[in-house]
Amino acid sequence: MEPNKQYHVHILGICGTFMGGLALIAKELGYKVSGSDQNVYPPMSTQLEQQGIELMQGYQTKHLQPRPDLVIIGNALSRGNEEVEACLNQGLHYVSGPQWLAEHVLHKKWVLGVAGTHGKTTTTSMLSWILQTQGFEPGFLIGGIPLNFGISARLGESDFFVIEADEYDSAFFDKRSKFVHYRPRTAILNNLEFDHADIFDDLDAIKKQFHHLVRTIPGDGLIISPQQDNNLQDMLDMGCWSPVQHTDIDNDSLWKADLLAQDGSQFDVFFDGQSQGQVNWSLTGQHNVFNALSAIAAAKHVGITPEHAIDALHTFKNVKRRMEKIAQIKLMTFYDDFAHHPTAIRLTLDGIRKQVGDEKIIAVVEPRSNTMRMGIHTESLANSLNAADVAILYQPENLDWQLDKLLNYADNLTISTSIDDILQRLKNEIETQAPCHTVFMSNGSFGGIYKRIREEL
Repeated sequence: MEPNKQYHVHILGICGTFMGGLALIAKELGYKVSGSDQNVYPPMSTQLEQQGIELMQGYQTKHLQPRPDLVIIGNALSRGNEEVEACLNQGLHYVSGPQWLAEHVLHKKWVLGVAGTHGKTTTTSMLSWILQTQGFEPGFLIGGIPLNFGISARLGESDFFVIEADEYDSAFFDKRSKFVHYRPRTAILNNLEFDHADIFDDLDAIKKQFHHLVRTIPGDGLIISPQQDNNLQDMLDMGCWSPVQHTDIDNDSLWKADLLAQDGSQFDVFFDGQSQGQVNWSLTGQHNVFNALSAIAAAKHVGITPEHAIDALHTFKNVKRRMEKIAQIKLMTFYDDFAHHPTAIRLTLDGIRKQVGDEKIIAVVEPRSNTMRMGIHTESLANSLNAADVAILYQPENLDWQLDKLLNYADNLTISTSIDDILQRLKNEIETQAPCHTVFMSNGSFGGIYKRIREEL
């Protein structure tokens, strides 16, 4: 490298939440950062441009000029991509995002990793906020934007780093799960179910990757997991070398929550049979009670008392697109939720049902995750919508299967092939002048429906 030349990192897939987070951290480390993506658009593009990071639309050979010192390649990129091929042909130095993070940041940190099929983003945000309120100034990388912080990642000013530990693969040249690189000392395992059917053949394949993670946790580290999750227990039975602390609701375990409100908005926290305090917050759903118990337990492992952790949760604002209230039109309240797996959908709707009682709930679902698009979930998806009075499923033109198969399993379902049709149905509901709660569930932009709600309804 030329004398005084700033080290240049170029990121392929920079507008993904994880890769965008890496870009922010690389910028904090003092590197020159640029990146390419197929779709450069807000909010990630705005967040990155504000930090002086150069963004390039599409994947083209010319984006690799001037020659970067390092290329970080996101897992959405594959062979045949023009910029990937140019990187290989030019002999550029390249790594996966998880490997870069491990080698440049995590190797000298106390890593608190949050893994599991569901709840990773919320729990990582909770744990980061608990550490922040206690003066720890943690670094973090989160697969969403926690409203308490307003950014998805930062380097931090301490020896602690909280990370969403994803089981998805690292890159086209490294098919290990991302979390295998992170080597957490404190590990939360929220749950384990079949997902990511595009890269995992079956549940056992996912268990194997989770066990690779367990093998990296130190003997004086800590694993936190729910007591009743049989898949996690089967995985731990394959071999475990670290202490395990279990969580549960209304049943005896080391960490226990006694529900004071069935919607999960109020509960007592117990550790080893002793009361630690009471959580009163704006979140709902028993899944979030489990998330809270895990975050409190992980915080205790780094020296934060449960009492202080509970106090922090009272000011926790959750994550953007996690049951985020986005509009109120007459008596209809609209929420945006990232749920993209039947279990997450079921738990979210159960939480809001317990909160609103008999008031009408409409679930509007876009089956957009890779597993959903492949039609892996049919009966389980239909049954996950039972708590809704009406469930509208969006069938886009490019979906790989016909959603009308779901009609065989539930009678509250309706299929819609256009955003216009969905908006008209909701407009009709608004005119009934009865209290109603509409939850949009998608891990994408849902055809721009959020903007149109504000403009047309």
